[in-house]
This record gives sequence, structure tokens and C-alpha cells, in this order.
Amino acid sequence: MATVKDNLLRAVELQHSDSPRLDLEVLLCHILGKSRAWLYTWPEHEVNPDQQARFDALFKRRLQGEPVAHLTGSREFWSLPLKVNRTTLIPRPDTEVLVEVALALGESSAGPQKQGFSVLDLGTGTGAIALALASEQPHWQITAVDRMPAAVALAEENRAALGFDGVHILQSDWFEALRGERFNLIVSNPPYIDPKDPHLREGDVRFEPLSALVAEERGLADIRMIADGARAHLNDGGWLLVEHGWDQGKGVRELFSGCGYTAVETRLDYAGRERLTMGRFQAD
Repeated sequence: MATVKDNLLRAVELQHSDSPRLDLEVLLCHILGKSRAWLYTWPEHEVNPDQQARFDALFKRRLQGEPVAHLTGSREFWSLPLKVNRTTLIPRPDTEVLVEVALALGESSAGPQKQGFSVLDLGTGTGAIALALASEQPHWQITAVDRMPAAVALAEENRAALGFDGVHILQSDWFEALRGERFNLIVSNPPYIDPKDPHLREGDVRFEPLSALVAEERGLADIRMIADGARAHLNDGGWLLVEHGWDQGKGVRELFSGCGYTAVETRLDYAGRERLTMGRFQAD
């Protein structure tokens, strides 16, 4: 029978992956019900035939490019276990920077425990951003919306599993179902990839919904719509914070400034690339 070590050595076959060893560790942990530390402690452990057959089946799908998160049905984000499927974008580590900045904006605006601080997460997908914020600030009033009913159902499933009763999830095409509501902070990881980007035919994104990835106007159409619409849903002095492509910082800053936001600033992701832009709304 093959051992844990034997299976991990098969990482050399995953030439399309940026993290082949990690991919196999995650799959083995999923099949064996063990931690990564356990794999390193017991490399000579023999995998039984049933477990090996399940691992081989997942490994074959990974060879074909299917994302590890889809193979296991879960992805960790902000140390939270989130259920994922093909109906939404898989949460990325760089989006945790958005959570960090959002938390800092909340603290500077109202103090970390102030009652009534309200947040809107647009295009919530799995609910990752909203639920991460709720895990740090349970007193915040957090609303999360998505246009797709399947995404709303998935986000609600994650919310219920984590027990975050203070997060309200509903179906809405951006601001459509939020007439008259205003917030202290609006955050979003919207579609921002140019439909002509060749990377859409590569890697994990081939298995993710295009509606969560691409936007017209070279990727800026949805950000433009959010920046324009957010002005009717932000309290005076409230913040808009969006994630965008590494090469879109200048364009998003110009877009925010054109919509009248002040204190416009772009922050970097963990690789030092421009990834988030924020702006403050000042009522006339």
C-alpha cells in the first residue's frame, strides 16, 4: 500500500499548480481526516485501499485543473472554515487585506465596540468578508447581498454554521433591495477582470462563474457602478472600500475622485501590489 510520503511525492505531476505540495497535503488531510502536522509526523503511514481510491479520484480531477477548494468543498478564510462550490468565487488570501483595512476604518471611525456601526458587503459570494468582519466585531450591524440566489443560499449556510446571528444576508442586484438604507462602511470584492484577459482560460478561474470575475470597461464597469451608487447609501463621512486588479489602482482612484470621494487612497496586497482603493463620502 502507498504511504503518506508516497502520495505527497506525486506533487511533481501537478505542473500547472502554483502550490503542488500544498494541494496534495490538503487533499490527503481531507481524505484521512488528519492535520498537516500529522502528515509530517507519520509520513510512513499506509493509506488503506478505500482512502487511496478516493485520493486517486481527487488527484485525477486536480490534474485536470479543478480547484482544490471544489474538490474538498471548503476553503479557510480569516481562519474561518467556509463551504464553497461552483456558484461563487473561491475566497483568496489577498482579500484578507480588505478585511484588515475595513476593521481599521471601523475602529478609526467609531471605535471597535461602538453599537450601531453598520457595514454593507456587496457581492458577498460565500459570505467571506462579512463573516470575517463579524468574527472580529460581533457588535457591528452587517448586511451582505448578492445577485445570485445560489450565492445567497451558500452565504446563509456559512453564516448559520458559524453562528453569526448579527449578519443579515439577502438577495439584491447591488443596491436594488436597499432603498433608503445607509451605512458607515461599504465593502466589495466585485468582478474586475477584463473579459479579454487570457488568464481566464488558465488555472482555477476556469471553474469559477464568469459573473463573479469579469466586468466590461476593461474590468472597471462594476466598480464604477458601485462608486456611483454608494453615495446614496453611505452616511456622511462613511467609507467605500473595494478590491480590484493589481494594475487598476490609478483607474479606480480617478473613478473615486470623479464621483466626489475624498481621502482616496490605494493599499497594497501581501505581494506589494496595488489591490484595494478606499474613499470617503462627504455629504453636500
